[in-house]
Amino acid sequence: MANAAATATLTSLLRASTIEDHDEILKAANAAVKASKRDIDAQHTRVVALLKLDRFDDALRAVAEGGDELEKECLFEKSYALYKSGQLQDAEKTLGAASNTFKSSRAFHHLGAQIAYRAEKFPYAADTYRHLSQESRGLPGEENDLNINFLATKAQLEWNGLGNLLEHQERQPSRDHLEAFETAYNAACNCIARADFMRASVFLNRAQHLCEASEDLSADEKKAELLPIMVQQAYVLASLGKAAEAEALQKSIVSSDIPEAPTRAVAQNNQVAIGLGVSQTNPFLIQRVLDSYTQLSNSDTLFDYQASILRRNRYAVDLQMQKFDGIRKSTSKIILQSESPTASVETAGLGVINAAAHTHVQTGATALKQILPLLEKRPADLGLLLTIIQLYMQMKNPGPALTLLEAFLKRLETAAAPDYEDVRFAPGLVAVAVALYRLQGRQNNIRAELAKASTYWRSKAKESAASLLREAGVELLTSSDPDHIASAGQTFESLVAKSDQDTVATAGLVAAFANNDYPKIESYLQTLTPVERLTSGVNVDALVEAGVASTPTAVPSSKKRPAADSLPEKAAKRHRKIRLPKNYEEGKQPDPERWLPLRDRSTYRPKGKKGKKRAQEMTQGGMVREEETLELVGGAGAVKVEKAPAPQGGKKKKKGKK
Repeated sequence: MANAAATATLTSLLRASTIEDHDEILKAANAAVKASKRDIDAQHTRVVALLKLDRFDDALRAVAEGGDELEKECLFEKSYALYKSGQLQDAEKTLGAASNTFKSSRAFHHLGAQIAYRAEKFPYAADTYRHLSQESRGLPGEENDLNINFLATKAQLEWNGLGNLLEHQERQPSRDHLEAFETAYNAACNCIARADFMRASVFLNRAQHLCEASEDLSADEKKAELLPIMVQQAYVLASLGKAAEAEALQKSIVSSDIPEAPTRAVAQNNQVAIGLGVSQTNPFLIQRVLDSYTQLSNSDTLFDYQASILRRNRYAVDLQMQKFDGIRKSTSKIILQSESPTASVETAGLGVINAAAHTHVQTGATALKQILPLLEKRPADLGLLLTIIQLYMQMKNPGPALTLLEAFLKRLETAAAPDYEDVRFAPGLVAVAVALYRLQGRQNNIRAELAKASTYWRSKAKESAASLLREAGVELLTSSDPDHIASAGQTFESLVAKSDQDTVATAGLVAAFANNDYPKIESYLQTLTPVERLTSGVNVDALVEAGVASTPTAVPSSKKRPAADSLPEKAAKRHRKIRLPKNYEEGKQPDPERWLPLRDRSTYRPKGKKGKKRAQEMTQGGMVREEETLELVGGAGAVKVEKAPAPQGGKKKKKGKK
């Protein structure tokens, strides 16, 4: 009888309550559970009320106290409470234990996408939101929430370098995103992730105006929503080079008023980076401020790309503090523990920092001498390789840089692991190779590299480096090789199949098959701008009169003499002015012995006893020295030498014995 009365009281209270009465509902549910601990409906109601009041730990405790029967009934609520408590793996595991009927519901997909988003499984979250958006059985008002969450997921994909998983039109913001401040803010984040700061500034301004004009938000709620918008605006202004405006806006942000701890940590980091509140000349003070700002609790965590940026900032400060040994050890440990090789931006960045620590932030030949042996120990370290290439380029010596890069690429091509191809044909690495080849004028190597990269990325079903494929197709179209033109056609065909809104790919497809397969391109001609419209403002007669413009080309040096008609006129021969000695007298005969050494002249008179003795030997009546001529071996000539004088007197007799 008491159980029935409690249930009736709870039912009547629920009918008379509104969504703001969660405390009253919780009190009634507790009373019903106290009256009958086996009342599953009352226990379920208590769990939902606790979730509405954001008491997630209490909700998990209530589910555990209710036993297995309540846990089966509250799988969704338990999974949601675990998700909000930051226990993402347990939340995913609990949600996976739901029945097949519940797994097909929209609520299951919504919660699964939110858990995947927070667990940074952004491709799965994007697929789920795309699937929910395409279904027509959504609830009223659900479409706006889907747009907000899908935009946030797309921004995360861009930040993590996975924007190629999105369709071309999904990556571009539209006018529909300007209708609500949430969608405008997330569209701005999408632009920031792609470094499109001008468009991001437009969307952030729109988001701020819509938030301030909203009638559905209280003053406190508006303040809480405006602060993250202002943080992003300050970052965009600083990225656009508007330092004064960024500093003024950053000063107006009170970091302690930001309710979310991760956003507050990002705002405080940006404040230090801009140079507010701390001297930029004292790295020890900067480190102290950063450590106090960026400490978060276990439930409040940053996304990996955010934590990576803060970690690199700390390493940059440590380099200024000359903590080279500590940086070398910590970065080397992380690099060796990560996959190798990898195209991860985080790992590559750590490789650069590790190289800077080894060289003590030096550049030029001194730095190369210290880190080239390091590349032999870590040949798969992409960040270290790019650092060495950059140092060679600073020295204007691209030859060794290209040699190292080609050796690295060759090692990846001969590796057995299939994942190595993702690194081998990473768009950034291919771009570096193409740039180095272009510096040396090796056009054939450029086309060969782009052809291989294009073939690889066309074979990937879900992933597509659209920007790389587009540039590869354009370059291959300029080749006279039929195989290159065919490869360009296949590249543009795959791009058009994934996005018919890509006008560059459509134009490339038409250009590739115009001469060989006209029926294939006939349906695409209507989507391109007509030639008449493109040439409507062109004055053909003026162009014909002006002639064909040509760019100067480097003429190779030739050893052949030019033709007679192209020989330049001989310059007039310049006669040098005759220089005369100071004591020159006109009409006086110069001394004929002026070119002889002083001792060989007839007027030479040596000084001293030895000199006079030598002079007597050279005078008439003196002792005559005989000379003889000796022939050199091998017919190398002959030399004159002084003949040794004969010994005077007879042969001495031996002294006999007495």
